[in-house]
Parts: sequence; structure tokens; C-alpha cells
Amino acid sequence: MPRRFSDWLRQARRNLLSAEINAQHGLYEEACYESYQAAEKALKALLQWLGIERRGHSLVFLMREAEARGTRAPDSVRRCLFALDKHYIPSRYPDVYDEGAPADYYTEDDARSCIQCAREVLEWVEKLVKQSM
Repeated sequence: MPRRFSDWLRQARRNLLSAEINAQHGLYEEACYESYQAAEKALKALLQWLGIERRGHSLVFLMREAEARGTRAPDSVRRCLFALDKHYIPSRYPDVYDEGAPADYYTEDDARSCIQCAREVLEWVEKLVKQSM
């Protein structure tokens, strides 16, 4: 299996940038989804770095896979993973809600919080990977 963790990290950074741009333009639900995506790709980079090929989208379960190999995230990163995981579906699909679209439910505060969490996850993974190089 080729180790492609740097590709995953590079794409995670782009997703974080996309989240920031979306938030600047009031697309708060998109900012939350892109933040989630940044965290997912950062975790998949971590798993690749650990030599694990993993499919799936749950941040919590991706992290559990890393923990099973001895890599434990700080509590603040773990809290962020639980928070971001909740935006995978509701930020994209109107039928999650009784009425309205995701755009009707997401706020600037939501976007700001998600972006901060994605940044924290990404920085933690980058720091781990760089320490070993």
C-alpha cells in the first residue's frame, strides 16, 4: 500500500480553506461540511501514516482506529471530532429537517466553531506526522 498521507493532508488543508471562504460568504452549512471534510481527511492522513487503509466517514470511528494503534488525541481534539461528526449529513440534506434546508439552520457561530475544530484536528495531525519525519 503506498503511503499517501501527504496527499490526504494537502487536501485537508484545501477543505479548511474552502470552509473559511464559504463562511466569509455566508454559506455556513457549507463551511461546516468542509470543516468536517478537513477533519476526515486529516484523520485519514494519520491512518495512512500509521500504515492503515481505512474507508468510512465517521470521525469518531476513524479516531478509534488510530487509538487502537496507540495514537490518542488530546481531549480537545476528541471533543472536536464528536462535534464535527454531527455535520456530515445535516449540513447537506434538506430531508434531515421537518422543513427548510440546511441553509436555514446554520449560523455564523456554527461555521466559526467548526472551522476552529477542523483547524485544531489538522494541526494536531500535522504536528504528529512532522515529529516523526
